[in-house]
Amino acid sequence: MQRSLALTAVVCARTARALLQRPAPLRHSVKMASTTTLYDPTPFYAAAQPPETKDFCMQQTMVRVKDPATSLKFYIETLGFQLVMFRDFPQWGFSVYFVAHGLTGPVPADEDARWDFCMRTPGCIELTWNHGSEKSDGAVYNTGNADATGTKDGEAVKGGFGHLGITVPDVYEACERFKKLGCTFTKTPNSGGMKGLAFVKDPDGYLIEVLPQGPMITKPLDCDGVAAEGGDGYKDNSKA
Repeated sequence: MQRSLALTAVVCARTARALLQRPAPLRHSVKMASTTTLYDPTPFYAAAQPPETKDFCMQQTMVRVKDPATSLKFYIETLGFQLVMFRDFPQWGFSVYFVAHGLTGPVPADEDARWDFCMRTPGCIELTWNHGSEKSDGAVYNTGNADATGTKDGEAVKGGFGHLGITVPDVYEACERFKKLGCTFTKTPNSGGMKGLAFVKDPDGYLIEVLPQGPMITKPLDCDGVAAEGGDGYKDNSKA
């Protein structure tokens, strides 16, 4: 009996040591430095919503695209969005395509019903195609991130628009898939100063941030083979 208890104690001790030695996923938070010089927005957490706005919906953000076929393929087949609605305006020379994630039901077949459904779907991206832009050489639109396209003097500028963003269950797995699909990265999960998030470019060069649906977890290697302790420092995408 005593020998059995002794063996059990040895096994438990070894198991405990193994658990302590097992490397745990590295979790970290991206936090702002504490300082009294920053603006404090916390009172707005408790701010009452004006009753007149209770049914408002953050429905869309619009970006102009050079070629709708290329952009729709990227947003739908690479990022997993769904086409919610499109409309052509030949009299004004443009078309719009609304894409979104997390639809509450099937897209209606009726055009008017489809419009109503789209206008109630939060978080849409409106891809706007100005007819004929697909025939232009090179980049057509300034993405807002140190991009000389469209500037009067041809010099890189600091734009106001930054990026679109998606969240995924696992940033590292998503980026492995994006790499296989040929996406262009400006930041892989372990590169740069902030770990566990990534940036890819859409066909027009707009940045898409890839964030986790939970804690910021760092893995030893990312899709580009960058180690968690490696990478460069923080980079501001709005600067050249």
